[in-house]
Amino acid sequence: MGYDIERFVGYVNEGLLCSICRDVLENPLQAPCEHAFCTACIHGWLVHHSNCPEDRQAIDMSLLRPLYRYMKNDLNRLQLHCRNREYGCEMVCSLESIDRHERECEYSQIPCSNAGCTVQIERRNLDGHLAVCEYRSRECPNGCGYTILSAEDTQHNCVAELRTELELLRSEMICRVEEAKHEMESRLDSQRRHMVQKESILQNEIEELKSQISRLMSDVRSLMAAERQHRQELEQAELEKRELMELLKGLQKDCRLTTTEGSKKSMNFRPLTRLESVKRKPREVTVI
Repeated sequence: MGYDIERFVGYVNEGLLCSICRDVLENPLQAPCEHAFCTACIHGWLVHHSNCPEDRQAIDMSLLRPLYRYMKNDLNRLQLHCRNREYGCEMVCSLESIDRHERECEYSQIPCSNAGCTVQIERRNLDGHLAVCEYRSRECPNGCGYTILSAEDTQHNCVAELRTELELLRSEMICRVEEAKHEMESRLDSQRRHMVQKESILQNEIEELKSQISRLMSDVRSLMAAERQHRQELEQAELEKRELMELLKGLQKDCRLTTTEGSKKSMNFRPLTRLESVKRKPREVTVI
């Protein structure tokens, strides 16, 4: 349905009227034949008809288009009274801004926000009504803290209400404790699994270190044994060196004492025999 033409100030062009309801266009749509309609009006018409209500040309929903821009501008510039005029609102504004004004109009009739109250009251008087509404919520005058929502609640049992409130608080506390307990258990289980996994990793690392230490000790023992053998061979070589030095000194001394060739031959034979015996001794040298 369109806007009541009686609300408008001044002349309204015939082309801005709905062809169905004959009121001023509201959310207009236009047919290919250029007749304009309120959206709600033409939708309702096309449920039972398949033609234009003015010239009977065939139309359907897919053929409807928005109103021409110049017609839309003319429509928006029309001046009209607020629909709350009968309640005292004297506002006159353009059609373009009427919806915004009426949503905030102080003379609008709105329902009381208290549950159970059926009173319709002007927006400007709502606060005063809420202060005295018999359905308004307020605390018990006895100080128990209970919120009274209706006239029947004024005779409520404070002790029973407090007991109910206590039970609710106890139940809520128990639920929270259980939730905290489950959360802590979950965290502890997660940490326990993490510690077990870490312990296993550390144990494997310890075993690996033990294996490496064992190999190192074996290598050290082998090196120490080779070093001892090498030292013994060096001592043996040093002993043989001293023996050879003593033999050479003895040869030099014998050569100085001999004066005859015969004695020289005799002396030469004996040391050579000793040298050959020394040469025949096996010597082993270990290289590391």
